[in-house]
Amino acid sequence: MKVTPPVPVSVDKMSIDVSEIEGLLQAPPMQLPPWQDASFLLGDGRTMLIRAMTDDDIPQLLDFMKLVMEEEKDFYDIVGVRVYGEILAVKRKRIKDAFTLLGLIDGEFVGFANGRFWDKDTAISLHTMAFSRRGKVGWAMYYAKTYYALEICKAQQWWSTFESYNGWRMAGLAMAQPTLPWPQYQHELGGARIYLVNQDSWNASLKHWLPNYIGNDMDFNPTDEVRKANEVMRMPELNL
Repeated sequence: MKVTPPVPVSVDKMSIDVSEIEGLLQAPPMQLPPWQDASFLLGDGRTMLIRAMTDDDIPQLLDFMKLVMEEEKDFYDIVGVRVYGEILAVKRKRIKDAFTLLGLIDGEFVGFANGRFWDKDTAISLHTMAFSRRGKVGWAMYYAKTYYALEICKAQQWWSTFESYNGWRMAGLAMAQPTLPWPQYQHELGGARIYLVNQDSWNASLKHWLPNYIGNDMDFNPTDEVRKANEVMRMPELNL
């Protein structure tokens, strides 16, 4: 929008270095602690490695999400589109303080979980996806990112919402998460209801929910065997 200056000016045109604009468009990052690789013994006996996404993973993940977004069943299309955008936003530096965890079994990509920080006190759950129907992979991935936000980063609140019935049952219902008043509070994923975990509910019961439910906890010292088996990630056959 052009507006006539109210006073005489010595220069009526200015050039701007785009690197100066980029400094305004990128959010200054918080100093978040890194996720340490963890292994998890699933209920079906398989061991899953949970590690942070790297920049090298992004092209492979984007190609895979293009296939996911073509599947209408169980809301995979809307979730796939949104996850594609969230992964791309990490690459393009257009998302604030995101964290993304990948679940691998013998190198095969079976689980995805991500979120981001609103500020030091509030972390937002974005998406959790499982590409193996066995062993409750999705449950473990959701727990891992909740653990990162509340236990490692010490956020005071964890805001989730759910696009699918399976996701709601897995975390909203099974973890008995209350909701914040709606529409006063809306999740950034479509303005849906916010399901809340805070430090009180986390420490009172939910920190121990997954170990009690599945019978195992995350091990932050994966064996060399597990690490070696997951050195190279490959995409699974899409069978949703």
